[in-house]
Amino acid sequence: MVRWIASGVAVACLAGCGLAETTVAAGAGASSAAQEAKEAPRQLEKVQERLDAAQKTEADARASAERAAE
Repeated sequence: MVRWIASGVAVACLAGCGLAETTVAAGAGASSAAQEAKEAPRQLEKVQERLDAAQKTEADARASAERAAE
């Protein structure tokens, strides 16, 4: 209970100079960065899948061109 009161007093004191908003924004930014870090492996997996698909398409096109040239 004392922490909540102390936090409230601190926020009230800081609100006048805008530091409370800065603190909240920094906290939101950290939360966003943490979420992006969690999603990063999945994004890397998607990129790798797309690269693999592009390489397969290129190999298939090359094979078709070689068969057509024979």
